[in-house]
Amino acid sequence: MSRFILLIHCPDTAGIISNVTSFIYSRRGNIVYIDQYVDVENRIFVMRLECEFQDAINLQKLKEEFSEKLALSYQMFWRMYSAENKLKMAIFVSKYDHCLYDILGRYKAGELPVTIPLIISNHKDLGHIAEKFDIPFHHIPVSRTIKADAEKKHLELLSQEKIDFIVLARYMQIIPDGIIKAFPNRIINIHHSFLPAFAGAKPYHSAYKRGVKIIGATSHYVTAELDEGPIIEQDIARISHSHSIKDLILKGRDLEKIVLARAIKLHTDRKTLVYNNKTIIFT
Repeated sequence: MSRFILLIHCPDTAGIISNVTSFIYSRRGNIVYIDQYVDVENRIFVMRLECEFQDAINLQKLKEEFSEKLALSYQMFWRMYSAENKLKMAIFVSKYDHCLYDILGRYKAGELPVTIPLIISNHKDLGHIAEKFDIPFHHIPVSRTIKADAEKKHLELLSQEKIDFIVLARYMQIIPDGIIKAFPNRIINIHHSFLPAFAGAKPYHSAYKRGVKIIGATSHYVTAELDEGPIIEQDIARISHSHSIKDLILKGRDLEKIVLARAIKLHTDRKTLVYNNKTIIFT
């Protein structure tokens, strides 16, 4: 049995669902999940579909037929994936360890359908964690004078390991344009704030000074505009005047772990679709 996932967005017009489902049925496929949405304001149709084929299906041939029969005529932006393939995920870290421990714990427990060929860091501090989980650790320092060399080393490693996407588990460096271009909508960041509020290096301090009643965390895809990429997942925690900055940081770190894990799962399950710098998240 072969199982595939299809993601589509295109100008909204009549007959899209009917023709797509007929295309699957005519090839003896069975649709096991379908969800669609219409952005009325922009007249954009969005759909996610999962289908199964009892007989062996060549994915490349299926893509070619879909493009010829449907995608071109409907002006579709689309992707078709095998649901069986595990994605290769690279983790970038600096010195904070809470997100890294959480990701690796979930990975070992089988919660994340990925393989992790490597962990990359601009510091040596967390190498012992990678060693505990038997994952290769690469220390690549980053500074103004060696930034170009660091980017080259990053890209060489990512290409060598055939990495599908990158997770920034509190990686405290700006990702260079070369890596962003190589992985469009495939670099997931966790921001320790409820974007777009309280951006910057010390959001909990800013939140404390403002006397906010909630704090949050935001996971988003990385773009060239810092912290402006399409948002994948967010969550909040309620606080009061009795909470200290330390309390906010501890609550925030719990949120960061949960929100980042959810974002990774949504991405690996192919439940995120990006257009116009925002995401459609399928449940």
